[in-house]
This record gives sequence, C-alpha cells and structure tokens, in this order.
Amino acid sequence: MAALPLAASAAPAPVPLTVTKRSLKVHGRAASVYGLTGPDGRAGLTLGPASPFSVMVKNQCGVPTIIHWHGQTPSAAQDGVVETGYAGPIADGASRSYDFTPRPGTYWMHSHLGLQEQALMAAPLIIHSSENGDSAQDIVVLLHDFIFDDPEEILSNLQRRGGGSMQGMMGQGAAGMMGGGMGGTMPGMDLNDIDFDAYLANDRTLSDPEIVRAKAGDPLRLRLINGATATAFWIDLGGLEGQLVAVDGDPVQPLTVRKFPLAGAQRADILLRLPASGAFPIFAQREGGRARTGIVLATPGSEIPKFAEAADTLCPPCGWQLEARLAAARPLAPRPPQRQYQTRLTGSMMGYDWGIDGRQWADRQPLTVSGGERVTINIVNDTMMSHPMHLHGHRFQVVALNGTPIAGAMRDTVLVLPRASVRIAFDADNPGRWLFHCHNLYHMAAGMMTELIYS
Repeated sequence: MAALPLAASAAPAPVPLTVTKRSLKVHGRAASVYGLTGPDGRAGLTLGPASPFSVMVKNQCGVPTIIHWHGQTPSAAQDGVVETGYAGPIADGASRSYDFTPRPGTYWMHSHLGLQEQALMAAPLIIHSSENGDSAQDIVVLLHDFIFDDPEEILSNLQRRGGGSMQGMMGQGAAGMMGGGMGGTMPGMDLNDIDFDAYLANDRTLSDPEIVRAKAGDPLRLRLINGATATAFWIDLGGLEGQLVAVDGDPVQPLTVRKFPLAGAQRADILLRLPASGAFPIFAQREGGRARTGIVLATPGSEIPKFAEAADTLCPPCGWQLEARLAAARPLAPRPPQRQYQTRLTGSMMGYDWGIDGRQWADRQPLTVSGGERVTINIVNDTMMSHPMHLHGHRFQVVALNGTPIAGAMRDTVLVLPRASVRIAFDADNPGRWLFHCHNLYHMAAGMMTELIYS
C-alpha cells in the first residue's frame, strides 16, 4: 500500500499587535494617548522561549504610524523606521507583518514617526528564554514622562525660544555628583529640557501606583524599561537589595544594587525577593529633581501606605556610577578594529540646534562600514547636556569611558556625559542602513541623528 503524503503543517498565525487611540486619566484629568495592545489585551508583547517574532501590526489609531523594535536586530527592512527608505508609514486601517528571529531579554517597542512616542505610543517587548531565570515571577515596569501640551508645539517653542526657556536646570547641590570617577564635576550642565506634568510607571502615577502582590521569599524578576522621551531616572529599590543580571537585554556579571541610574531607552533586569511581609516601593526619581513615580511590591494582605510623588531630597544627575562597574557576561571576542570613527555631539540648549559633527539629519554625513569589520566609534560630547545614544540593528560593547578602557556591558543605548566621551565596539554583521541617534526624542527631532551604511 502506497504511503500517504504528509500534510504540510500550517505556519502559525502572526501575533496581532494593535495600535489604538485611548483615553488616560493623569492627576484626574483625561488625556488622549496612543496604545500598543497585544492579543491578551495588555500593553506590548511577551513571547515564549524559541518563539519566532511573527507579528502583524494593525494600525487603528486614526493616523499613519510605524513601530520600531528597540534593541532587536532584524533585517534593515523590518526595523520599523521610515528615515532609511525601506518602508513608509503604516496607513490608518492598514496592517503590516514582521517576521524575524528575536533576541531574548527585556526590550520595548515605540513609534519612530514624528513625536508620537511622547503620546505614549510605546510598550514592553519581553522575549523569554530558558536561561533568563524565567521561573521567577516577571514584573515589567515601563517608565514614561507625560505632558498635556502638544508635542509639536513643545518642539516649536524649544526651537523658537531656545531650550533655556523651558528647561529645568541642575538642582541645588547636584553639581559635581556625576560619580564613577570618570565624569568629573559638571557645574552648569543642562538637565531636563521640559518640565513634565507627570511621570508614569505602567501608565500610573505614584498617587495611584500599580500594586504587585508576591509572597515573601519567592523569586522575582524586575524588568525596568525607561521609555521616557526626555528623562533619565534614578531607580531606588528602597529597603530591598537586588542582583542586576542584564542591561539592554544582554546578561552582565551580576552586581548587587539598591540605587542606580537608568538613562533614556535603557533597560535593567533585577533579581530579588521580598524579605518579609509588607509593602516595598520601587521608585524612579527624575535626575536632578524630586519628582518620582514607581510601583509597589507587596505580600498578600499587606496594607499599602501612601507614597509622595516628590522625594524629600534631590537626586544627582545620572552618570556612569553603574556603567563603570558593568561587565558583559558574553563580551565581544577580542579582535582589533578594522574601522574606527570619532563622532562629536554638538549643539546647545539656547540654540536648540542639536546635531552630530555639527550637522543635522538633513545634512548628515553617514558612517560607512563593510560587512565583517570590527568597528569602533568614539562618541565625544561637546555639549553641556547628556545624550543617550542608540544604534539600530546592532549590539555594541562599551569599551572606554573618557578614554579609560573597560570591558563593559553589551548595549544598544549608552549615555554620553557632557564634555566626555564613550567608545563603543561592534561587529558589522547586519547589512543595510541603520539609524544612529540621541534617544532624547526632542534632540533627535531637532537633528541629532545620522546613519550607519554598509558599503
């Protein structure tokens, strides 16, 4: 008897991700914001171990958009940007599919069109793996800065009047506290272009925080994502102590932490346990100020006290207090660079003329590499403001701070302090055109962006 042919197995249907418009109450006032909703009705996506990244983005938000998979390394055509010319925006009512092999870890997604990210078009992207310690209870926290004003009007005012009219300057006593032994004092450095109306953790302020229940002694994995558009935070675990085990999705040699800086677009994974019954706040305090947000970890049945949205004391600017101590668990293989660049971050708050090497995006000078090269970029910050610099489509290692060599973390976003430099190294293993920009949304929109191009 002839064998029957095997039926072809149908490919699994793509996971739907819906871009929506929604209403959010902040301090009792309603605001119209965006949302990125997965098939379970929650913000963002969570994929299991070995799951393909097969996603169908359905745009139902009323305007064109496009979603960038921050920290992932797809092909250039699936990066979710319009600037490099591979794809245009997703029209309202249209859908677009994405299909690539994801990187495990803590990532996020956000609009890369205009200033939509300011209106909360951002959400977590969690990719589990067998080595992520995923037996622990996952607690995902997306931080954001929020303002009722129209983002386009904010940018226009910044450019017309200069950033000095809207910025919050360094708080009293904060100068000279960059730390890490590599930043030096920064008198007069600029902080916080915009005074936001609120700071959010999973869409909620500290006046009505998310309460996460967990039993004392149970393992927890805290996945912190700084999705703010223009704010760096100090993370304060309060009475808890945790083990930092990953940054930007990549594992690091574990470090014991209680309080540490988290720059814009960066992520941090913390393993911890509640030591006893009670409520334990996890704070995120804006650098150089008192405003803060956060969530509360609490054992079942414990009462939740009220926590003020303003801390008792100012916190210092975010610096390299943590960066200088980090070491990659899986660093780049030792290898001399075949291509070396030095780029300079330029501009000022008063002119609001942010750029790279004195050029804005429209007049950019791309960085050119060839496939297979080890590449280093020495990023020199000539400005008086810190800039979280993000490279699309690649993982890089931080290999020097202010010229001092380190075997630092693997990252996709690194903070470059004022009048200082960071050297990064990566392998040119993902051909295409890739954006390289400041992840302060308003600095990027003002022109601090260029591209990496494979020849």
